[in-house]
Amino acid sequence: MPPSPDKNRSPRVVVFTDQVDWHLRRVREALMRRGVNPVVASLRDVVLDTTAREPVVIPGMGGRLPSGVMVRGIAAGSFEAITLRLGVLHALQEAGVEVWNPPKAIERCVDKSATSLALVRAGLPTPKTLVTESRVRALDFLAAEIGLGNAAVLKPLFGSQGKGLRLLRLVKDLPEPEEVFGVYYLQRFVPAPDGRFKDFRVFVSGGRVIAGMVRVGATWITNVHQGATPAPFAVTPEAERLALAAARAVGAAFAGVDLIEAGEGRLSVLEVNSMPAWRGLQKVAGCDVADAMIADFLAAAGIPAAVPEPAL
Repeated sequence: MPPSPDKNRSPRVVVFTDQVDWHLRRVREALMRRGVNPVVASLRDVVLDTTAREPVVIPGMGGRLPSGVMVRGIAAGSFEAITLRLGVLHALQEAGVEVWNPPKAIERCVDKSATSLALVRAGLPTPKTLVTESRVRALDFLAAEIGLGNAAVLKPLFGSQGKGLRLLRLVKDLPEPEEVFGVYYLQRFVPAPDGRFKDFRVFVSGGRVIAGMVRVGATWITNVHQGATPAPFAVTPEAERLALAAARAVGAAFAGVDLIEAGEGRLSVLEVNSMPAWRGLQKVAGCDVADAMIADFLAAAGIPAAVPEPAL
């Protein structure tokens, strides 16, 4: 049988990240309020050593497995490096460690085509999408959408924070294959019914909705990192239903689910982020987002927590 975390010692939690930032500080503070002192490490520093008693060697763990792992970020790297880092997460999960988010969820969310497929198979409303290596197929899709009076959004298959998005209104706007690494991810553009550039971010954790926000942009790209302004959002029953179902569809324990108005009061799921930022959300949320997420994480990992001090 695979080795499991040592339950006879105090529980240890590892936070995987390469950035010492606001988010790490909030996660660390939430853990320490509950009596858990986390080990912070980079996945790039984890070693697989088949001669060791525990082959997954994590810096700061003294040769032991953690009780739980929180994946805050995975640094950019070569295909081989990313494969190894995800392999580490798979190995930890297979050894009985609670991994948030599970590696399968991260893989589905990092790859927008896998996210779209998971949403459609779950029967969730999402904008019409085509993913192809064929420029001819991409041109046909774009021409058909323009013929219906629509525009299309070209997205990088791997990307976040609104980077690399293009709005295509003319067939000639479609770039050459080398500009998109040989893959076209095209999605029908959904204009806001009221003419305002906005969408909704709903933060899901442990099978519940923690908080939500409206992101209002000066342009059609409504990511906070691209200058959009967060505003309070009283999550509606429909938004809650879609957000929870979208997180389940990709297998995410926690997620930032992006929704957009699709007309006639309906909502559609745009994306699911398995390593979401929440600094903008925290400005308008009625709770401490990190504190709520960490409470769910520790419960899932079976780690008893001390009574937390009030979050500031």
